[in-house]
Amino acid sequence: MSSSAAPDAPARSRARDIDGFRGFAALSTVIFHVWQQYFRYDAHGSHPPVDNPYIGAAFSFEVIDLFFVLSAYLLTLSYARAAIDGRSTRPAKVFLFRRAIRILPLYLLAVLVVWATRNPTLPGNWRDLVEHLTFTHVFDNRRIFYTLGPTWSLSLEVMFYAVLVALGPLAVRACRPLRRRGSRVALCASGCVLLYAAPLAWIAVAHYAVGVPYTDWAVYFGPQARFGGFAAGMGLAVLTVALGRRGRLAPRASLPLCALALAGLYGLSLFSAPENAAFTFYHPLASVLWIVLLFGTLHLRRPTFWNRLLTARWPAAAGLISYSLFIWHEPVMLLLHNAGLLPTGRSGFLPAIVIVLLAAVPLAAASYWLIEYPAGLLGRLKDRSGRPREFYPQPAAR
Repeated sequence: MSSSAAPDAPARSRARDIDGFRGFAALSTVIFHVWQQYFRYDAHGSHPPVDNPYIGAAFSFEVIDLFFVLSAYLLTLSYARAAIDGRSTRPAKVFLFRRAIRILPLYLLAVLVVWATRNPTLPGNWRDLVEHLTFTHVFDNRRIFYTLGPTWSLSLEVMFYAVLVALGPLAVRACRPLRRRGSRVALCASGCVLLYAAPLAWIAVAHYAVGVPYTDWAVYFGPQARFGGFAAGMGLAVLTVALGRRGRLAPRASLPLCALALAGLYGLSLFSAPENAAFTFYHPLASVLWIVLLFGTLHLRRPTFWNRLLTARWPAAAGLISYSLFIWHEPVMLLLHNAGLLPTGRSGFLPAIVIVLLAAVPLAAASYWLIEYPAGLLGRLKDRSGRPREFYPQPAAR
């Protein structure tokens, strides 16, 4: 996003840490959806796959807010540097072009393949297809989880891109007249707080004042309710730029901070139940805890064993294919279930996790190398200013 390459990207070690976060989050997402597949409801109430609530809290851990926070943090950094320190940014068209080649090729292919297999005769559920192709299924209470269930979050991701390219330049222009760096930081931070508070207020009014049920998916899954995660990530970017090299944490401070954030996230999962506050405000609260964990992981004087765990080979490998794993794991799970290849009953939950991972991970690796990686090479078609790159420059005239 920025015209200055090195300062606008996390340091190489920080990038590896982030890949590790992505890897853990992708694997956790697979486990969470297998958990949902084996969760049962009947006349006697709900029956989770694991009776022990302390173990169940770990298996049912929902990490979608981490994806939102990470995305907003990384993409907001250059705008924060431009607003606070006067750096330059790439044009919006370059940003959107790079986001498009990152998201669209795999997403569009997966939507068409999965929709076609589930709609063998035309016209099929054409409205579902149109909504998924236009990222508007998040507003459809009935079809929000059709075709590719987890991709409701990609609708919010795409909407965030539009919000960022609109608000980012506005923030930069608003900060230019301010001479004091502290004033520029305060302006950017206050904008992030407002963006975070709006979804929080929406959820409170919808649940407590209007009494909208949780099954009204469009109310609680739409951008008006879930943008808090993006706002939290933007706030972390502003904080990171504001601090610069100052305030880096020593291991004796960073490790307790990370442990506290992880304990809070586990506590949210453990105590979350329909109708209670932990459930109602799970996602805004989780977003704050995720930025605490990220800050304690990334803003360091020197790496800790937690960083070494994140940058180990298998989390990094999972992070590399995390987007493909996120896209394909649910269709793979449902295909295995419909074919009778997953064990039945609650006792089949743990073996099902292994079976789904054994099937989904190789597919995700192939998807990365055959679809994501080649599509990423399209980014070389444009230079940093957004002009078509000249691959065969004419020799200068003598």
